[in-house]
Amino acid sequence: MSKNLVIVESPAKAKTIERFLGKDFTVKSSFGHIRDLPGKNISIDIENNFEPQYVISDDKKKVVADLKKSANSAEIVWLASDEDREGEAISWHLLEALNLKEEKTKRIVFHEITKSAITKAIENPRKLNKDLVDAQQARRVLDRLVGYELSPVLWKKIKPSLSAGRVQSVAVRLIVEREKEILDFNYSSSYKVVAGFVVSDNSILKAELPQRFSTKEEAKTFLEKCKDAEFTIEDLETKPAKKSPAAPFTTSTLQQEASRKLGFSVSQTMSVAQRLYEAGKITYMRTDSVNLSNEAIGAAKKEIISSYGEEYSKVRTYKTKAKGAQEAHEAIRPTYMNDHTFSGDPRQARLYDLIWKRTIASQMSDAKLEKTTVKINISTVEESFIAKGEVLLFDGFLKVYLEGTDDEDNSEKEGILPPLAVGEKLEMQEVSATERFTHYPPRYTEASLVKKLEALGIGRPSTYAPTISTVQNRGYVVKEDREGKQRDFTTLTLVNGNINDVKAKENFGFEKKKMFPTDIGVVVTDFLVEHFNTILDYSFTAKIEEQFDEVAEGKKQWDQMIREFYTPFHSKIEDTLENADRASGERDLGIDPESGRPLIVRIGKFGPMAQIGKTDDPEGAKFASLLTGQTIGEITLEEALQLFKFPKTIGTYENKEIVVAQGRYGPYVKFGDMFVSIPKDEEMTNVDLKRAIELIKEKQQADAPIDEYENMPVQKGVGRFGPFIKWNGMFINVNKKYNFDNLSHEDIVELIETKKQKEIEKYVHRWDEEGISVQKARWGRFNIIKGKVKIELPKTFKVENLTLEEAKKMIEEKAPAKKSKTSKKKKKSN
Repeated sequence: MSKNLVIVESPAKAKTIERFLGKDFTVKSSFGHIRDLPGKNISIDIENNFEPQYVISDDKKKVVADLKKSANSAEIVWLASDEDREGEAISWHLLEALNLKEEKTKRIVFHEITKSAITKAIENPRKLNKDLVDAQQARRVLDRLVGYELSPVLWKKIKPSLSAGRVQSVAVRLIVEREKEILDFNYSSSYKVVAGFVVSDNSILKAELPQRFSTKEEAKTFLEKCKDAEFTIEDLETKPAKKSPAAPFTTSTLQQEASRKLGFSVSQTMSVAQRLYEAGKITYMRTDSVNLSNEAIGAAKKEIISSYGEEYSKVRTYKTKAKGAQEAHEAIRPTYMNDHTFSGDPRQARLYDLIWKRTIASQMSDAKLEKTTVKINISTVEESFIAKGEVLLFDGFLKVYLEGTDDEDNSEKEGILPPLAVGEKLEMQEVSATERFTHYPPRYTEASLVKKLEALGIGRPSTYAPTISTVQNRGYVVKEDREGKQRDFTTLTLVNGNINDVKAKENFGFEKKKMFPTDIGVVVTDFLVEHFNTILDYSFTAKIEEQFDEVAEGKKQWDQMIREFYTPFHSKIEDTLENADRASGERDLGIDPESGRPLIVRIGKFGPMAQIGKTDDPEGAKFASLLTGQTIGEITLEEALQLFKFPKTIGTYENKEIVVAQGRYGPYVKFGDMFVSIPKDEEMTNVDLKRAIELIKEKQQADAPIDEYENMPVQKGVGRFGPFIKWNGMFINVNKKYNFDNLSHEDIVELIETKKQKEIEKYVHRWDEEGISVQKARWGRFNIIKGKVKIELPKTFKVENLTLEEAKKMIEEKAPAKKSKTSKKKKKSN
């Protein structure tokens, strides 16, 4: 065994580091955290200084045993997890779980995986920073307390299986409040006036009136006055201007720019960046610093001069503005500036290209421009037209990179103006006044939500991606495209002395990859804001982050911070459980004309629903689920009444009834034993008998056998996981190796036989007479299965030695909970 054992979090990182260290070093991975709070209970000793009760998870026991064995035979153990608070906590857990002696344990950190950085870290080890560990521990404990105490309140007061979290609930609140702003937004219109003039060289000069007219009449009056007007260049002003490059990437700005330019989600950006870091291609990717080391600045300067010339180089230093910046000491940059590109995975290559260009651009010269403003006098009115243009004199950093923007204003960019002179008379080609509407505040994208969270001081670089993933996974927020609507607008155009009045239509409100709150997200947020306003207060959440920073700096004891938070919080929990009313987001739509009873929409056990009458009415209440795309906040009385017409028999075909209905996964047509989904872009209410028969025929054609194997038909289709064939009750995925549109008999036989073999191989044990089997599961685990009972076994379980009797016993130990529920029901019926 080597004298030195280096422990890192990931196998990829271990593999890269091992290349730089000699034979005296062995590098092993802990595969992330080895200890955590168990999921079954709160696991925090509230009475004893909030001491967390960590456990080693079953899937990490073998890893820990292996690391312990290696550590015992090594002279020195080097803990080399990441340099942020979470990395420090991982090292501390390793120290504790492996029973490492402090005198033979050293902590090393580095923000890039290069030979020089690793060597420097080995030469400059330090001790574990317990303040950083405590800061991470405080975050973990506080979030566990909030989640475990707040979630049961939601189960009791709204519906089961809901969850709340300190940061996730605040993120959802941002999205909910923005949606309410949009729903309450009142559009107003005004008229934008643009003119086109013919100048001396016969080119067209575009100019705009700086102010807008609020009414059509005002705009028309202005155009009338322009009929006999003379247009003269009154002033011509030319000024030098410059553009400066953006700072190198932080975690937040990388997530934003990768979203704008590459279309990456926040979690995808972090996953790809993690792989680039572990491969030694970029520096550490969780940071809120924009600083570059002197070595990096020097390397960038050398590369810029070599590639573009000395005039393109300008050494710059940037200062971090983020409150409490602490995650790392340098911005995200390439480890080697002379590596312009990355060859390998396409996504990694695209992200690397973005990082390289942003870093290089940050050390380049300003772009130099010349901006020209032209004031055009109108002889008949006081107003003047303004034309603007710009010329790029020196491209500077723009040669490499220009930062993207979230601005949704599609105004035209300033271009180059034709040759002009003061006093020059202009020939008016046309003047148009176009009706334009105010725009509601933009909905959040993942990137703009990160930007907002950072601006409010909520969360830190390591928390943005998991927060955004969590709110979507929990069903509080959806990220999707939504079609816009159409509206009329008016354009008045003065041409050849005549004013033309034209009405046209425009699309508006189209949304792409925007974040929308779900009905349950709105109801939960409203409830939490009403009863736990402090927890969801933006400044309070930011203040908590500042207290974590104080713990990390050794200015505050972590358990004291938790106690200050928990005492009033727990009292509020008890009060809310005792006194708060149930919340359902109920909205009164009006009266059902058929029964005369009230019609409301609300959250029910299975999601948003419409309800006619009350449950305690003599005739009871009627219920209908809202359709996909309908929300409690926007559905109208007429749309809700349509829901109660379903399930609806619309006719017969081939002597069988056709029924249109709404199911758990959306609207469908039922024809005998066949269920046909109604396409997402079609309204269920518009499906008549003719359209239903078309859908049935399409389904019959799609389900028709394409082949036969072992005297059984083979069908094909496309499901949520892609193309498949169905044979003997088995669904078999068809990968890109095959031409799905033209599957040959040989292809089908190969697919079926491969699947059959996989089915055989997935069974470790099979006791068919008892209905019990042991099957392979994901990630190297195993499951014992009997009917609906499933028992998960860890990777370390010696499954090959499991007997039928042992399997039966394990099933019986899990089954009593179900038996007791059955016996309770029997007692009640008696």
